[in-house]
Amino acid sequence: MANDGKAKLTRREMLKTSLTAGGVVLVGFHEMRLPAFGAGIDKQGFPGGRYLGLIEFLGEGHFPMETPLDAGLDGRLYTDLSAVTPDRPTTPTEKFYVRTRASELLDNRKSWTIKASGLLSTPTEISMADLRKVSKPAGLHLMECSGNVRFAHFGMLSVADWAGARVSEVLDSVKMDKAASHVLISGFDRYPADSSTSTPGASWIFTVDELSASKAFFATEMNGSLLTRDHGAPVRLVVPGWYGCACIKWVDEITILGEGAATTSQMREFAGRTMQQGVPELVKDYRPAIIEQAAMPIRVEKWLVDRKIKYRVNGIAWGGSRPVSGLAIRFGSEPNSSEEFVPVDDFVQTNNDPWSFWTHVWTPTKPGLYFIRLRVKDSSIPARRLNSGHYVRSVQIKEI
Repeated sequence: MANDGKAKLTRREMLKTSLTAGGVVLVGFHEMRLPAFGAGIDKQGFPGGRYLGLIEFLGEGHFPMETPLDAGLDGRLYTDLSAVTPDRPTTPTEKFYVRTRASELLDNRKSWTIKASGLLSTPTEISMADLRKVSKPAGLHLMECSGNVRFAHFGMLSVADWAGARVSEVLDSVKMDKAASHVLISGFDRYPADSSTSTPGASWIFTVDELSASKAFFATEMNGSLLTRDHGAPVRLVVPGWYGCACIKWVDEITILGEGAATTSQMREFAGRTMQQGVPELVKDYRPAIIEQAAMPIRVEKWLVDRKIKYRVNGIAWGGSRPVSGLAIRFGSEPNSSEEFVPVDDFVQTNNDPWSFWTHVWTPTKPGLYFIRLRVKDSSIPARRLNSGHYVRSVQIKEI
């Protein structure tokens, strides 16, 4: 999405993005002009109605979307969710979000191997040829950064069509010892300069059962082509249903561990953003970094229907372990207003990965600033980030 903002984030903006990862930013609700906002949207909506345009979300930063920013650990690219539709559910590779860009020190022109060590009968190396022999289509999967925030238009959220080798099959091939219970997966993570936003050391520890149950795979392709450098080429880990911080890029090492392992530096760095209790020192105390049920609006369309102004809210739902039966939506005068939630008009969720789409017709009673918030109708469904108001978005309605 084109934008006349700065081509680079300032240190202050990057820090703000990082610090707001676990909360709701409600400052700066002045209108930010984003000229190409919603470019390419399907204008089919109300039969006989006339599409008048999109209402922009407020207070969500002012820098380029879908444009690479900075380098290395400070490198970012944010997906423009306003253009996502049921007919175009997959994010093009060049628009798929990036949390960390490839290091200048990364040289994948050489023959790439993954070293396997630890509780094995024999340490070994896995070549890309070995991986490709067992690679197969993995389907569409969503990935969300645990630091996905309003300040970046919630643009660290994308869907790709992946292919790769199932981790459980790779583990079977290396012949783990009986004492093996955990797997440390690490990736190349060295940079020529220090970062202002993160710490190097990309690695995550999983139980063997977690990798099997999630159908985790070593991705070698996305959207029908080989991975790009910024997306982890030549191989990255994808753990469906888990936050992107666990989906290690540039995988170069697997270490088989037993009980009692300590958490990695990356697990400790992302503890708050994966909703841990404190900063666990031991893996056994670290909860799986699973994305709980979430939902948010991605577009608010303005229509003229029978000489009356109507608004149609388009949104997505994702995460969780099982489909939910319904969503409820609220249009409040403040983030935690007392207005009642009402059922979302059009929502059916058949699976949790990738995203599902919903729409809701809205007729505001008066002009003003509105905060759009959703919740799951079934309160027993885990949705801590959604329930905290993390995905609240706001719009200014000028005409009714």
